[in-house]
Amino acid sequence: MTGAIPPRDEARSAQRAERNALWISIWATVVIAVGALVLGVATGTRIIVFDGAYMTIGLVLSVASLRAAVMVGAGPDRRYPFGRDALTPLVVTIQGLAIAGTLIYAVGDAIVLIGSGGSPVDPIVIAVYGAATALAGFAIAILLKRRAPTSDLVAAECAQWRAGAVLSAVMLVGAVAAAALVAAGLESVANYVDPVLVLVACAVLAYIPVQLIAAGLNELLEGAPSRDLTGRIHEAVDLVRADFGLGEPLVRAGKVGRKLYVEVDFTVDGAAWDVAAEDQVRRAIERALSTLGMDVWAYVSLTADPTLFE
Repeated sequence: MTGAIPPRDEARSAQRAERNALWISIWATVVIAVGALVLGVATGTRIIVFDGAYMTIGLVLSVASLRAAVMVGAGPDRRYPFGRDALTPLVVTIQGLAIAGTLIYAVGDAIVLIGSGGSPVDPIVIAVYGAATALAGFAIAILLKRRAPTSDLVAAECAQWRAGAVLSAVMLVGAVAAAALVAAGLESVANYVDPVLVLVACAVLAYIPVQLIAAGLNELLEGAPSRDLTGRIHEAVDLVRADFGLGEPLVRAGKVGRKLYVEVDFTVDGAAWDVAAEDQVRRAIERALSTLGMDVWAYVSLTADPTLFE
């Protein structure tokens, strides 16, 4: 088995960028979550308390992501000869489950509040908070993506920030609706705006945990990479196959965090190939796959007996 990895300095740079992005996410979450909880409790606004709770859950998960990034960055050792890359999809899956649990609890609380007649809210407080946190959420998501564009952990963080920003935008729209109802003399109807906003927000955010859980489990269960990545793998292999005049290979791939496992098996005429020629194909495959920008572990086999890899 041969392993082809990006240059050390490039790999270390990617790891530093990932950790820096996670720290940015952590500190931003601390500031906004504390502010949301204080404001929400002081004004009795459930949608803001929910947002603060959502952010607090995100803070815990961000710290877990940072710890996972440090452990994965340590590389292989005697106890973990293939590294700890599986921590990445594990943390992503846990993030999805935690967010799903938060949404389920919020739905239940909102339903209970609706059943009890709702609660009065201050539209101005919700509007100001919603506008400020929506802008902050989208801005932080963009910043994190630019800092570490290839990190799965940072991608999960970006998903949370975008989800929070969408939630804040929903809050802003709801605040406008509440103000309009109050102005029309429908205060009793406006009392339902707060719990209804929570329900709408949960519905809008529901796709986030589904995507995170699906992506995490796919990697933990050694599923095939995304269509885009699979297509790039086949393109790289096809270039080498054409250069050496080889037939259609059997290509299998699996992605775990930043590590990409690729197995390429060719059927050849045994009498026409020797070890030196096989090594040339292996090196060419490794070079072609190295452009993917991941930690590639490639296994290339040339055999006259296709039953050995079927």
